[in-house]
Amino acid sequence: MTSAPHSRRHFLQIATAALAASATGLRAADAEPLFKISLAEWSLNKGMFKREGAEPLEHLDFCKIARSLGIDGVEYVNQMFADKAGDLAYLEDMKKRQDDEGVKGLLIMVDREGNLGDPDEAKQAKTVENHLKWLDAAALLGCHSIRVNAASDPKLAYDEQMKHAAAGLHALCLEADKRGLYVVVENHGGLSSNGLWLTGVMKLADHARVGILPDFGNFYTDRNKGELYNPYKGLREFMPWVKKGMSAKAYDWDTGAGKHYTEDRREGREMTLDYQRLIEIVVKAGYKGYIGIEYEGVKHTEIEGIKRTKQALEELRAAMS
Repeated sequence: MTSAPHSRRHFLQIATAALAASATGLRAADAEPLFKISLAEWSLNKGMFKREGAEPLEHLDFCKIARSLGIDGVEYVNQMFADKAGDLAYLEDMKKRQDDEGVKGLLIMVDREGNLGDPDEAKQAKTVENHLKWLDAAALLGCHSIRVNAASDPKLAYDEQMKHAAAGLHALCLEADKRGLYVVVENHGGLSSNGLWLTGVMKLADHARVGILPDFGNFYTDRNKGELYNPYKGLREFMPWVKKGMSAKAYDWDTGAGKHYTEDRREGREMTLDYQRLIEIVVKAGYKGYIGIEYEGVKHTEIEGIKRTKQALEELRAAMS
């Protein structure tokens, strides 16, 4: 009989511990993830462009493909629907498919619309005008940004290219602001892959709507000469200018370089990226938005490459949580 109080105390201790563990588990489950994972449409470019050896894909199936891979955010590429920017019915179909699949349209990557840093004022103004239809399309799709390039005339001096790129970006940001959108620049070769140059452009552009969309792998300032800007230094320099997205460029996985290393082993394009080091830089900077898978390897099929990249991101996220 004398053991009853001890039994009750023991029961209460167990119950209290169980409740505490349960509460901790709920807090962990409800906690905001370190980052979210999205899919850049360029990961499927071989299929979208019907290239030899790739499974043919259709742009309008992009959201369905993303959802089938357990991904809820998508980054469109304007090249995949280049002639549809002004086609309201087509864009509304895209939005419906997006909503039906329960995914978010995050941004449109815009290429081939001219150089925002063109030193010729008339050509620069035309380039800005060419981007307006993509701002309108992004707004209709519920995106937060369009991704652009900051190219100028490579024959001009460093400071001159910076000045012209900033002027074009500022003009485009004035238009983006009317639509509640951001204009984000990707490091995409040339001086744009130089961290100090592109952050200098951001300062000169001087607009709340301008930002950077870092690409983990696009740090060759001159591929022909093998001139590579340090990817880790560049990413650290870019992070204060990141708005809501970045591209997790990935190449071949499981090459022997290490579990979380990805390698581009193509002649003249060689690059090895330490994903753990890159993600640590992102997390340390306090970024919690989407990181977009942009698979560009040759060892795996596009779907396999996307899955392998997603696995690496999920493993690193879990390890750092």
